[in-house]
Amino acid sequence: MNMSKIVRTSANIILPFILVFGFYIIIHGHLTPGGGFQGGAVVATGIVLMIAANRYERISEIFKSETMKNLEYLGLLLFIFTAFTAVLSGSAFFFNWLANGGIIFGDTVTYGANPGFLNTAGVIPVMNIAVGIEVFGAMSVIILYMLHGIKEES
Repeated sequence: MNMSKIVRTSANIILPFILVFGFYIIIHGHLTPGGGFQGGAVVATGIVLMIAANRYERISEIFKSETMKNLEYLGLLLFIFTAFTAVLSGSAFFFNWLANGGIIFGDTVTYGANPGFLNTAGVIPVMNIAVGIEVFGAMSVIILYMLHGIKEES
């Protein structure tokens, strides 16, 4: 079933806002409630919106299951690579090797109320990004497989 042009247009207008909000939650996960899992779920909701507004055949051409699986693997590999990089540098597994280093996400946090600087927390934002990519890929694969089963029954 295909939705009306108004529903499709509204979904196309709302989708960028959903994606930006999801990425905002992922990136600000070390400063506010949220993080990789919550942001990845919000980004995957954008796919659900597009599926609800369009035909399955059209969406399955844009969002392929194999691509989403590869995205899931990429997030998992980034997470594991970040954890093992600490071991390679002579520290413990999951050691926060980027904290207070002055590189990306390495600025020191000032005492008192957090002013919201993104360039803090060391490897935690990298882990949030990895988890967000992995959750987005995994939830998208689940959604596409569920709809594939519905398509076959029709």
